[in-house]
Amino acid sequence: MTTTVVQRVANSKRPVEEESRTDGWAYAEDIPGTRCGPDDGPWPRSYELLQEEDIWRELRYLAKPQSVQFDEVHGWRADSLNFQPSPTTRTQDRYVVKQLKINGRLWSLTGVFDGHLGDVTVEHVSYHLPIIIGEFLQNGFDNEPSRLTDPSFISQCFSSSIVAFDDAIAGDVLDLFGGIDGLADFSDEQIRHVINDHHRGGENWRKARLNMYGTTALVALIDPDHDNLWVANLGDCQAVLVSPKGTNEWDISLLTTDHNGNNDTEIERVRRQHPNEPECVIDRRVLGALAPFRCLGDTPFKQPPEFTRRILYNLLPGFPDKSPWEEFLARNHTPPYISTQPEITHVSLRHVSPNLSNAPRFLILSSDGFSDLCVNEGRDKIITDWVHDVVGTRPPVERSKGNINSILPMSPTNSKMGFLPSRPSLSGPPSFVLSPASPMTSPPISVSNSTSTSASTDTSASTANSTTTPDSASSTSSLNNPASKLPGHPSHNMALRLLRRALGGQDQASVSKCLTLDMDVAWLDDTAIVVQTL
Repeated sequence: MTTTVVQRVANSKRPVEEESRTDGWAYAEDIPGTRCGPDDGPWPRSYELLQEEDIWRELRYLAKPQSVQFDEVHGWRADSLNFQPSPTTRTQDRYVVKQLKINGRLWSLTGVFDGHLGDVTVEHVSYHLPIIIGEFLQNGFDNEPSRLTDPSFISQCFSSSIVAFDDAIAGDVLDLFGGIDGLADFSDEQIRHVINDHHRGGENWRKARLNMYGTTALVALIDPDHDNLWVANLGDCQAVLVSPKGTNEWDISLLTTDHNGNNDTEIERVRRQHPNEPECVIDRRVLGALAPFRCLGDTPFKQPPEFTRRILYNLLPGFPDKSPWEEFLARNHTPPYISTQPEITHVSLRHVSPNLSNAPRFLILSSDGFSDLCVNEGRDKIITDWVHDVVGTRPPVERSKGNINSILPMSPTNSKMGFLPSRPSLSGPPSFVLSPASPMTSPPISVSNSTSTSASTDTSASTANSTTTPDSASSTSSLNNPASKLPGHPSHNMALRLLRRALGGQDQASVSKCLTLDMDVAWLDDTAIVVQTL
């Protein structure tokens, strides 16, 4: 039986009859989304009905919410999480919240990434892509300083950085052999010797392994004055702009297009690029295998079959069964079939609710797990309910209605100790350690749930105008058992409140079913969310 986080971690000695107790039964139709259905029985399945405080504790534990404050005066802030309730499933979603120092000023970069086939590539992308974007922007400004205020110039740099980043994933490996044609000059034994270089540190092996997996990418860039927003999208993550349009009315604008088999335009694009290849799209999947039509990585869909057969097949630990790969490689005649060209959307924030500047504006970035949770009720309904809830939490003493910190203050940080992962979990990478940093010496803030940065104090830096804190940092729990005393009060994290609404809102039974269902495999899709105030 799945029990609450306090019971799981504390290992409290409840009576046997209580340990075996279940509070209710859930049916397939009770679980939001499309991840599980009637065929995933037997139904009904048991779940534990959680009380309100335990729901918030469980949400804090499972989603590991974080908050980053870019500018307290303006209320510019980003709240984020990565959620997967199944204890046997490791999430393949990632997010990033980062500041880029360009020409001496700080730009904010946020993003969500939805990995597939494995988490190697999504881990690499979430850590390294923001660095490359920053380098391209700085180089662009250095070369053409007169275009610093040209939004189209920023869009061009943004797009070029992403394409170049993806080209390097396969290019770095092909350079070892003189290109794709150069593979003919190497035997399989020679290729294995080059790429399986563990005895020399494994650099080539790590480069080659990135080509086996893929990830979607949704990245938002905001200039230092918050006058302009750019969104780059590859795949089926979604960006939503939430802005006031009157008293208690909100405009919900989708800024992205899904690049998957549900988009007929994407299917037509691939068919147009590959005429006389009826199997380039089968059952609304690329080559009958891949759901997203634009993504990073996934080299077998972008390079000739020789890349997979000569390089990836020779990569340790090897392929016990090549038949699934051969099934789609046999259809690979004129690659690439997957596009690396991002869809760039620019929004002039000066023109978003210009007459309602005293009300907050929000940017929501989410992986398709959130979209899946919204299938039954609808995304706009859930977001509208959420934003009314957020602005309705304003404390009695107000400073500014447009400042989110006056409406929903960040959880206070604990200056005595950092926030440690509550317990080992397969639901995702551990939360990074947060520790105090000197405001005078800290670099621009950089936060992600990538394990590449999870243990680095650089990822939790505080600057004079930016701080970062886990939502549960207000807990005074013992380090020997930190999760046993996670706070049970309603969260001030905007992303966690949005997740709570999508899981069932104030319906404790519905939320409890989502959090504690007794099922051996994942019953909900991985969900990463970043909510940023504008």
